[in-house]
Amino acid sequence: MKLITHNMLTSNILKGVTKGYPLKIHPIKVENTTVDFNRDFIRRILQRIEYDTLRGAVIDLGLKETLPAVMSETMQQDEGFLIRIHKVLLEYEVKEGELVCPETGRKFPICQGIPNMLL
Repeated sequence: MKLITHNMLTSNILKGVTKGYPLKIHPIKVENTTVDFNRDFIRRILQRIEYDTLRGAVIDLGLKETLPAVMSETMQQDEGFLIRIHKVLLEYEVKEGELVCPETGRKFPICQGIPNMLL
């Protein structure tokens, strides 16, 4: 599961859960692969990403990549920042672990990079 996917997942399918977001990541195995950088894609997707959730996921995974506390308009034009966002969103993949609902504590396993969100 790449962090771009994690940023969009929620556990609001559970009874009584109103938001269920963001899911906490408990990683067991994380892999890093190389993906070609596409500046235009990153700039477009950045408008849809919940930045605080992405920063939390970086912390959950213990990545050496660091993201600033706040994302400014000028940063969205900075090539170095866009490359860091690209790396975090697309190059790190949680192969094994679990996602935890922030409201209920229910755990959803991640096996072979695929989160199982079924009840």
